[in-house]
Amino acid sequence: MSNVFKPGLFAGKVVFVTGGSSGINFRIAEAFGELGAKVAINGRKVDKLEAAVAALRAKSITAEGYAADVRDYAAVDGALEQAVKALGPIDVLVCGAAGNFPAPVAMMSSNGFKAVMDIDVLGTFNACRAAFERLVKPGVVIAISAPQAAVAYPMQAHVCAAKAGVDMLVKTLAMEWGPAGVRVMSIWPGPIAETEGMDRLAGDHDSKKRIEQALPLQSFGTKDDVAQLALFLASPAAKYVTGSVHAVDGGMSLLGGNLLSM
Repeated sequence: MSNVFKPGLFAGKVVFVTGGSSGINFRIAEAFGELGAKVAINGRKVDKLEAAVAALRAKSITAEGYAADVRDYAAVDGALEQAVKALGPIDVLVCGAAGNFPAPVAMMSSNGFKAVMDIDVLGTFNACRAAFERLVKPGVVIAISAPQAAVAYPMQAHVCAAKAGVDMLVKTLAMEWGPAGVRVMSIWPGPIAETEGMDRLAGDHDSKKRIEQALPLQSFGTKDDVAQLALFLASPAAKYVTGSVHAVDGGMSLLGGNLLSM
């Protein structure tokens, strides 16, 4: 990775990442660790969590893993408590746990819709609420949202509803927690290469190529593109930024919801 940030920028800081055992969220955790942060990652599957922690430690990153379902407040609260005991108070919380699957509403079950709402909206609330008293002030909260929060996409009604809820929660928290010194923002990753989400939404090579060619920047992003934005938002360079939504999507959100119909 070519890092544009000063080495050691987050030295001594503690970063807690939900959904951090894989994909974009793992890369975010890794990027903070590469700049000196102590990293706590959360996930549901113990084997994936252990492998992710081992990968971070192999890069000389101080890392711990805590298994918890973000839909369970007590479990999230317990994971954060363990992290604080092991690493210290939380400086940056990244709410990355999310669910997605493509399905038209007429073929979607109530349980399927509820699962995405619970993971994304309730999970983000649970992590934020449980973290607040454990956050260093000033502190930073970053939620991983999506362009579906503002752009309607076919077969994504559950995600559109959930991510809109996440973004409104972010804006409300920014207002309520600003006086305490906590900045709260969200990031919209767009079509990011080599991620489970992109593989699910456009799994075959031809579909990916058509989407790529339709984008204003005509290429998929990388997990590192998202991580670099998270680093900026958590850095002193963004100290006057809060309550805002930041797209890292190659211009996808400018094109409207028909893009995924391709």
